Amino acid sequence: MSKVGIIGGSGCYNIEGIEKVKRVKIKTPFGEPSDELITGMLEDREVVFLARHGKGHRVSPSEINYRANIYAMKKLGVERIISVSACGSLKKELKPLDIVIPDQFVDRTNSARKTTFFESGIVAHIQFAEPVCPILSKALYDAGRESGAVMHLGGAYVNMEGPQFSTKAESKLYRSWGMDIIGMTNLAEARLAREAEICYSCMACVTDYDCWHMDESTETVSVEMIINNLLKNVETSKNILKKVMPALGDSRTCACSSALKHAIITRPEAIPAETKKRLGLIIGKYII
Repeated sequence: MSKVGIIGGSGCYNIEGIEKVKRVKIKTPFGEPSDELITGMLEDREVVFLARHGKGHRVSPSEINYRANIYAMKKLGVERIISVSACGSLKKELKPLDIVIPDQFVDRTNSARKTTFFESGIVAHIQFAEPVCPILSKALYDAGRESGAVMHLGGAYVNMEGPQFSTKAESKLYRSWGMDIIGMTNLAEARLAREAEICYSCMACVTDYDCWHMDESTETVSVEMIINNLLKNVETSKNILKKVMPALGDSRTCACSSALKHAIITRPEAIPAETKKRLGLIIGKYII
């Protein structure tokens, strides 16, 4: 049975109910992951959990070593990754405590993060028109509906830089583009997971309306309110995770598992030996 990785965002630093827990420190060619990884069984499925920001929430979105995190998941045999993250809403109909399963991303991070494994003498161009796994996304959506959560399947996620939140002008600009939600972390993970041929989907938990809403509401959004919504969303997400595990098949039928098949452009003999070694886990079945 294939392993499922869970990346927990703000407020989600552990998953209750994981049995046979082991804590694993993974070394990667790209540095250290955000924290040690937790392996175990959840609803009879092997899982690997990682706190995106580390225990105690000590790693800023701009400082996360996304490559090390995804590589560590790959090294532990993970074939699917479910991300749990907080987000702000850019539309009235996407209310606080709703959960959005986005299917598109727009990058506003100014290239501040490392979002590819392919450098230092090797080039690959993956297909990324559909940046999340549709099968995994639908399974999460169905599990959420069964859990009683208000779910939205599809939507465009603006990945801003952070750690500061948007200005009002930025928030209104994103709304004018037709964007649905805004966050700081998921696009880098989606890109790297696709390069690593891992299925990826995100449960984006709405904590509040982004600051555009200040002009349309008399309600005061406090830090306390956001934190309370965050904690409620985390509990809902954990229930969904437990419910979705039995629904995932043992084998994958999506295109994620062969994303690199025609993507590596560099001739094998032109790839430096050190680069081949560093990426052997990812490119080994294509580069002899």
